[in-house]
Amino acid sequence: MSHTPRRQGLYDPAFEHDACGVAFVVDLHGRPTRDIVEKGLTALLHLDHRGATGAEANTGDGAGVLIQVPDRFLREVVDFDLPPVGHYATGIAFLPAGEAASDATDAVDKIVASEGLTVLGWRDVPVQPDSLGSMARDVMPVFRQVFVAAPDAAMAGLDLERAAYVVRKRIEHEAVEGSVYFPSLSSRTLVYKGMLTTPQLREFYPDLRDERVESALALVHSRFSTNTFPSWPLAHPYRYLAHNGEINTVQGNRNWMRAREALLRSDLFGPDIERIFPICTPGASDTATFDEVLELLHLGGRSLPHAVLMMIPEAWEHHDGMDPDKRAFYQFHASLMEPWDGPASVAFTDGTVIGAVLDRNGLRPSRYWVTSDGLVVMASEVGVLDLDQSTVIRKGRLQPGRMFLVDTTQGRIVDDDEIKRDLAAERPYEEWLHGGLVHLEDLPDRPHTRYPHKSVVRRQLTFGYTIEELKLLMAPMARTGAENIGSMGTDTPIAVLSARPRLLFDYFQQLFAQVTNPPLDAIREELVTSLGGTIGPEGNLLDPAPASCRQIVLPRPIIDNDELAKLVHANDDGDLPGLQ
Repeated sequence: MSHTPRRQGLYDPAFEHDACGVAFVVDLHGRPTRDIVEKGLTALLHLDHRGATGAEANTGDGAGVLIQVPDRFLREVVDFDLPPVGHYATGIAFLPAGEAASDATDAVDKIVASEGLTVLGWRDVPVQPDSLGSMARDVMPVFRQVFVAAPDAAMAGLDLERAAYVVRKRIEHEAVEGSVYFPSLSSRTLVYKGMLTTPQLREFYPDLRDERVESALALVHSRFSTNTFPSWPLAHPYRYLAHNGEINTVQGNRNWMRAREALLRSDLFGPDIERIFPICTPGASDTATFDEVLELLHLGGRSLPHAVLMMIPEAWEHHDGMDPDKRAFYQFHASLMEPWDGPASVAFTDGTVIGAVLDRNGLRPSRYWVTSDGLVVMASEVGVLDLDQSTVIRKGRLQPGRMFLVDTTQGRIVDDDEIKRDLAAERPYEEWLHGGLVHLEDLPDRPHTRYPHKSVVRRQLTFGYTIEELKLLMAPMARTGAENIGSMGTDTPIAVLSARPRLLFDYFQQLFAQVTNPPLDAIREELVTSLGGTIGPEGNLLDPAPASCRQIVLPRPIIDNDELAKLVHANDDGDLPGLQ
């Protein structure tokens, strides 16, 4: 009753695992052509098996494509004048159905005007939903494309991107109770996506079949809804990336970003940065959240590769042969932000540079090809395009923690070492670390209360030890110096349902990934894992400075009483202000 292939030879269907599919196609020299768009859509079709469908075969989890703004095409299909390319931003809005769509566009117009921009006009985006299943069609939004610019088209480049970003964040927070969504609103890129299968994308949006739609790059994605239900907004690509895998640490990352909003300051977003909060949209997927933070870091003043490496650093902690400047770069940024970790292949672009990076463990595959005529293809698997092998001059696979980057302005592939060497040289990170970080082992010893042995039972009761734990866990560890082996099951009631008094930390449990959590630990995988961290005050994420790394380094999350005393009395001598 299914189409699962039968077991034969070395093939066993029990080992099949699904994940998203991602690919990009780019002309190395930045020449926009129709051929690049066609190749991108072809690559997407060949990733069809990477996506998922529901009970209806014609309702997909999501598919989409990101291209450069097709200026020539847009000028010919709108009935109003457009400023020069790069001096206007555009994006397709997902609006509520029915009469509410008109109210939503009015709300968008008001927010745009309040930010000092002008709505040049709206365009009804043609769609052909005939091939969609009822589930996708029932929640299908209305599609209208907006065009905005500064008065007299005086604003362009990153200044316009930042203004459009603020507009888009305000629209999503304020317009008709959050019922308006923009896959993109940019002067550089345009996203077509939806709750579609990969063959449906091209049929659903007639724009993508128009010969006038040209681009020098195309980033495509076929979605498998790993941790969220499928929906129109949660299809990839997002504004800057598409992603195959899972960010295991996303809940902690979101909590930290929410906390850091209180410290964020930047003149780049105008006098009141709070109008773009929250940075991370509640209820979004792990990739959507990653994209929102990446967007903030990039528009907040960092290059796109810099922002990506902040969020997905390579394994630097135990890399003894790493260049000291590069190590200092990673160590400084570890004081600013924790890694966004998990098995992931992330493809990213701002419309000019396009690239990809793997997680530090390399748990998601990605391969690339370069041809003699300047075509570069990267994909989560082999075979997305039928390339003449005689034209292939370079091919390989992404390495863990290493970046693959194509710069269409320079017309070349930028080497990973060059990217990181240039970033490491931007600031005196090693000097800042030397004056800022304090290692726990370097703090002076401090006295602490030592309880007599006769009070051990009272303290065991205070901290929730049971006879079972003492006999089955503690005693074998004391005898053998190793953790006791036993059943992983437990019949202990969870704290909230327990009839006994429980300690505060019993009410909290570690969150694990739902699908693809790899069996890693810091002992077996010591080269690519780290238990270390920093504690202490944080600064403004958008304004890195020497004081940003004024923190104490802990080599592990467990401390003993002597180490606790060091922390409690860190500033008793008055030489470590701010670390009290």
